[in-house]
Amino acid sequence: MAKVDFYVLENANRQRHDVFLCRLIHKAWRQGLDVFVHTGDGRRATEFDALLWTYQDISFVPHRLADSDAAPAPVTIAAGDSADRNPAALLVNLAPDAPGFADQHERIAESAGYDNATRALARQRFRAYQAGGRAMDTHRLTL
Repeated sequence: MAKVDFYVLENANRQRHDVFLCRLIHKAWRQGLDVFVHTGDGRRATEFDALLWTYQDISFVPHRLADSDAAPAPVTIAAGDSADRNPAALLVNLAPDAPGFADQHERIAESAGYDNATRALARQRFRAYQAGGRAMDTHRLTL
């Protein structure tokens, strides 16, 4: 069963939240982990794809959008129920709900949100993971 890490980001807005997630993905990739980024929709997947190219001037994270003709990469970004799901070691969930396929991954990274709406959704995901009996850790960070 996958272990879940929830990141509670103090002083976060959407931009700082997303840049933090890019840094988390970058760190995982540098540690040799494959990463699957699950988004709720295609627009969010495209936004996150662009952000991984631009969030830092001096870094590069090899990645691709799922269901594209791009060569395989250690980081895959997918929208919704993409058929192009990669059983990567780390799942970074950006979708509003906990994905049903979460246990295909060793670890799950979740954000506790950046505003009232995203925090409410994060609480629902937290309860869903907890009810499923997963091991969970909470990390409080100030941005």
